[in-house]
Formats: sequence, C-alpha cells, structure tokens
Amino acid sequence: MQNSKVSDVSQVSPKRLFPAKRRTFAIISHPDAGKTTLTEKLLLYGGAIQMAGQVKARGDRRRTRSDWLEIERSRGISVSSSVMTFEHNGVIFNLLDTPGHADFSEDTYRTLSAVDAAVMVIDAAKGIESQTRKLFEVCRLRDIPIITFINKVDREGIDPLEMLDEIAAGLALDLSVLTWPIGLGTDFRGCCDIYGSRLLLPKETRIDPFGRVKKFNNLDDLLLNSEIEERIVEPAVEGLLLCLEALPKFHHQAFLEGHLSPVIFGSALKEFGVAELLDCLTRWAPDPLPRKAKERSVDPHEKRVTGFVFKVQANMDPNHRDRVAFVRLCSGRFVRGMKLLNVRDRRSLTVSAPIFFFAQQRETLEEAFAGDIVGIPNHGTLRVGDTLTEGEILTFEGIPDFAPEVLRRIGLGDATRTKQLNRGLNDMAEEGVIQIFRPIFGTWPILGAVGTLQLDVLVSRLNQEYGVPIRLDPAPYETARWIVSTNPQRLREFCESYRSSIAEDKNGGLVFLAKNAWTLNRATDEWPDIEFLRVRERS
Repeated sequence: MQNSKVSDVSQVSPKRLFPAKRRTFAIISHPDAGKTTLTEKLLLYGGAIQMAGQVKARGDRRRTRSDWLEIERSRGISVSSSVMTFEHNGVIFNLLDTPGHADFSEDTYRTLSAVDAAVMVIDAAKGIESQTRKLFEVCRLRDIPIITFINKVDREGIDPLEMLDEIAAGLALDLSVLTWPIGLGTDFRGCCDIYGSRLLLPKETRIDPFGRVKKFNNLDDLLLNSEIEERIVEPAVEGLLLCLEALPKFHHQAFLEGHLSPVIFGSALKEFGVAELLDCLTRWAPDPLPRKAKERSVDPHEKRVTGFVFKVQANMDPNHRDRVAFVRLCSGRFVRGMKLLNVRDRRSLTVSAPIFFFAQQRETLEEAFAGDIVGIPNHGTLRVGDTLTEGEILTFEGIPDFAPEVLRRIGLGDATRTKQLNRGLNDMAEEGVIQIFRPIFGTWPILGAVGTLQLDVLVSRLNQEYGVPIRLDPAPYETARWIVSTNPQRLREFCESYRSSIAEDKNGGLVFLAKNAWTLNRATDEWPDIEFLRVRERS
C-alpha cells in the first residue's frame, strides 16, 4: 500500500474533505494484546504519522501518539481513551483508542457509546481473555459491528483452527476469515490474503516486517512457493482449506447486524494484516448510524445538529489548565461559532473554538459532520452525558455510571492546598477517573473507583497536574449503590433510617454507602420498594 505521509496534524483537518465518508471506530482488547501498537500502525498506514514507535521504547525513540498522560508513559499502559482523526483514500477516520485494563472499563464503555464499529484485538497466544469478553458483550448489546484482529502470529501461539473455534463458541459469533497465517512463532513466514489472492511476505529475511507481495491463482500455488518450507506451508494450507469449508463467506449485512465478524490474522509489530484491516474498515465498516434518544431516533442525515458528550478531559494541555468535552456528532453540519443548546440545563452555548484531535494535539475546527468527534473547550459547563442540539429537546441514551468496587477516604497533608484539591477532584470526577460521594452528615468526601489502578491515576495526576500530594486511607464502607424509588415517602424514611450511610454524588443523586455485603443484602431485603442500582444511566 502506498501512503503519502504527513507529519503536521493540520494537514488532515476534516474541514476540507466533505462529503467524504466517515468511519468512527474503537479498538478494544485485554491489556497487552497489542492494541496501542496496532493503533500506531494504523496511523502509519493511514498516512497520519511518519514513524510508529514501539510502546516500550525509551527516550527519543518513544513516539507513542495515543498514550500521552505521564502515568501512561511511565507504566506503558493506556489509562484514558484518546481520539485520532485522520484521512485515508478519501475517508475520514475517527479512531478511538480505549484502555484495556478492567479498572478503566467505565471510560471504555462510554467511548463505545460514540462509535459505529469496533476492532477486537486478540493475542494469538492467549485467546479470549476476561476483559475482551466483557467489552465484546457491551458491543453486542449495542449491535456494534466487530472486526476481529488476531495479533502476534509471529510469536508462538494457539493453532489458528483452535483459536477460531474458541472465539466462535465462546462468543457465539459467526466468523469469516480474510487472512491466514503461514506458520506461527519461529515458523512464521507470512500471511495469505484470501480474497485478494495475495501472499504477504517479509521484506527480505523471515524475521523482517512485512514488505513484499506475491499474487497467486489458487491455493496450490502456495504449495509450490520455493521461499516457504514444505513442512510449514502444507499444514497451513490444509488448515486454511478446512477453515474455508467450515466457516461462512463474508456477508456484509450479517456483519453490520453484529452477527458475523471478519477475522484478520496478523502482527501489528511486524505490520502484517494492518493494511488489510484498514481496507476492511474502509470498505465494510458502516457510515454514521442513527442514534437512539429517549424522545426518538436521530438520523445522521438530518440537517439540524445534534450530539452528546461521552468524555471530559482536563489538562490535555497542562500549561493552559484546559478542560475539553468530547462530543460525538449525531446529525447535521456543525460550524465554528454556532450556538447549541445544552439540554440538561436549557442553556445556550456558543462554540467559538471547537477542535479536532490527534491524541494530545489539536487543531481548530471550522466545520464537522455526523460521525465526527469534536472537542469543545469549556469551564465545567459540559458534563458526560450532556446532549447538545440546535434547540430540540432530546436526550441521548447509553452513557452509564457504574457503582465503585473500591472506596477510600482522602488525606491531605497540607491544608493550604484544599482549594487546589477540590478543583482537582472535581475535574477527575467529571472525567470519570473517580467518583465523589459527599456524606449528608460528614465533612471529607468518600472517593469511589472501579479498580485500584484508577486510584493510582488519581494520586499521580493530582500531584503532577495540581501540585497536591495526597494519601488514600481506608473508608468505613465497602460498597456503594444509588438509591431510587417511585415512593418518595419511603425513600425519605430509608434515608432517615440510615442517616450516617447516605451520601450524594456530584450530580445530587442519593447513594447508600454499605459497610459490607451483609448490610447491603439486609437493606435490600427489608426495603423492597427501594432500588439499589449497580449501574445507572447518565441523565
């Protein structure tokens, strides 16, 4: 694939490309499956960057585009979703790189509400892992089409037929193979592009990255290839023939409905299968899809602008202490300077300095369309879950909050930094890094997180970005649940009975802080007309 690479993000601005197609997709995986490496190679093949760097490279060799927070760079993991917008072959791609670790699943789930397709990355040596399965189920609930990329075939791994059987049975998903590995690990010699009738080979030696292509007429031609040992090519072709006989051919409509997933075997690090994945996204991934609001379904071709906030990020530029809301446009033609209604508080907002993203970099945006991700700088006026329109009262659905698994109290050594602490906590809560619960009868807030790594991020960012070193102490509570009831009187009675365990979240919602599982179970049994919510829709 020939690419005209550009190094300046301003050269890929979507403002000059309409009416190009849009592909808005996320990359999901379990940690260490190679998601961030694949992201960089897609940007490289898409012509958006000139050099893709290894995720764990040091010093000047480290050029990771999507991991830009200090804790991401130091630990080599993604802890925050990031957006990269680029153009390739007349198509505008909005790529959303998501955290793989389960402790940051809230961020990932919200990001999935903003995409039209997903790439599921699976480690060829490990198969389906727990976080992969969870994220797949989220995609299935939302009918998001999925492309499966089986990564690291240049390393020792599970037999491809066994891998396909595990995916099909474990996820109840039909599969259609687009590329096939010729050998695995030390025997890896390349990949077969099935529908393109091409053999994808290393540049020169067998350990080189992808660099050569040979056409073939039929699979028998592969057996006659003098570059590949007979002991390797024969079982590979035999397995491919069994696969083609057992699995269905690719069917576009079945893919769009989420019933069938095209499968690409490859190596992101060695660049095998990356061009084929980009081509698959270009040809088969859907244009912007209709979005469901409580009031009606919104068609992307409608003239009036609608969109929703799925993420808020503070301090993307620490020098300016900025705060940016990530907005997925659902319909209409957005132009710089237009006024939009924030449906939550019924206030109009003039969007005078919208931006589009390339990870931490940004460029001023003049216009955008359905499917695009627009950044709106603001000073706390926009929250996750907010709906923006040109005046119509709509509320988009699908932005969840999850009950925390870990509760902590905060300890501040320097009382003179209280103002900075409160600002930092508010920013982190808006982003979804942590949740803040303020007891009705109490002073210091209780912090909630899905996992302990979220708390590590909080401590790191408060120190790095706000100059506030803190400690986290055990809380007298084990779990939290939002409480709601159709009977306001009973809800008041419950709150009075558990006065010391009632708190408010940052939006004023009532929360029950339970000392342990027994306390929660007892309250649930004794108050059947109270709902104790583990997951709550943003309002």
